[in-house]
Amino acid sequence: MDATAPSSLHDFGFSEMVDVLAAGGVIAHHAKALWRALHRDGRQDLTSCDFLPPLKRWIDANVGEGKAFFLDAPEVVDEIHSSDGLTRKFLLRLGDGQVIETVLMGYDGRHTVCVSSQAGCAMGCVFCATGQMGFVRHLRPGEIVAQVLHARRILKQIDPRKRLRNLVMMGMGEPLHNINAVMQALDIISDVRGINIGPSKIAISTVGVVPGIRRMAEEDSPYRLAVSLHGSTEEERAALVPVSQRWPLEMLIGACREYGRKTGKRIFFEWTLIEGKNDSPETAARLVDLLDGIDAHINLIPLNPTSGFAGSASRSGHAFQKTLRAAGFPCTFRQRRGIDVAAGCGMLKADRRARSVPG
Repeated sequence: MDATAPSSLHDFGFSEMVDVLAAGGVIAHHAKALWRALHRDGRQDLTSCDFLPPLKRWIDANVGEGKAFFLDAPEVVDEIHSSDGLTRKFLLRLGDGQVIETVLMGYDGRHTVCVSSQAGCAMGCVFCATGQMGFVRHLRPGEIVAQVLHARRILKQIDPRKRLRNLVMMGMGEPLHNINAVMQALDIISDVRGINIGPSKIAISTVGVVPGIRRMAEEDSPYRLAVSLHGSTEEERAALVPVSQRWPLEMLIGACREYGRKTGKRIFFEWTLIEGKNDSPETAARLVDLLDGIDAHINLIPLNPTSGFAGSASRSGHAFQKTLRAAGFPCTFRQRRGIDVAAGCGMLKADRRARSVPG
């Protein structure tokens, strides 16, 4: 990376912000005001902020086009509303022209933002539209943070009383493939002086990047871990999730056991039900044996229309759930959101689609 290239202020954690200002002769006290403007207030233009003179002079000299620092402010290419009245999908263009998707979802008493960590994805899961795009590049921390700020800004426009409470790293990309940027972004997002989404309200979903799971265990990461499993044998999983060739099922489950031992936290296993592939009673019984001894919650996900596969009929899905519950595992069906505007699980692929106007 070019050391002389401009940097985004949204990339920096609070201590780094203090260092950046200190290098410009501005004392640490002013970092609180800058942080508040960026992350609590979500300001997109700092020139009109009522800063004290030392900070204002630094911003005038250093922030803006052609200067050392800039703000991440992705362009909204499209905003699509689902007919469910609770889901909005945003197509956002980044500074280099790459496009990503972010989804704001409403549930009873809460709102959740689904955030992308990469443009495209290198994992290649056969039932996932993003996986079929291929990998373009990692997102910087500031590009991840900016998605949350945008969703929060929209939510405030809808109803100033509402607060963005939950965040899931389940958008485009594999979060643990971009773990450094993701962890930096989440530290910024969970900072109580700014956006302040609690770590227990943040989930990181992975298709099974074992080194990332082990790192989360070693660091006792405060965020929730969700593992996309989808197969109870190596053959079954490898047919759906190509990355299983690099990190086989036995290795993945071993990493999950290690994570549970070291952190004491529950793991959420995600299981997309695909007719004739992974929805049989025999598969459910093998899954019970596979997860034996792990503090696990299984989220069953009806397959969304993204490829040539068919979702399981409700009868087989509920039979699958019954087997897991009988073995003592909490097991729920994930609430579906935004299917009509391709905002559901596995459907994001940075397409511009026909706008649906809410009724």
